[in-house]
Amino acid sequence: MLNEEICKVREKLNKSIEKNLDYRIIYKISVELDILIAKYYNETMIEI
Repeated sequence: MLNEEICKVREKLNKSIEKNLDYRIIYKISVELDILIAKYYNETMIEI
């Protein structure tokens, strides 16, 4: 589930970059993606 959300936000980020949206919007999406990736790694490390 978290992996799917990461993919969706990554796609959203890529599209915003392609459309050359305002830097603040791109940055906000990038931070959102970073947070999701950190959560993913935290969950993965707990399982190990």
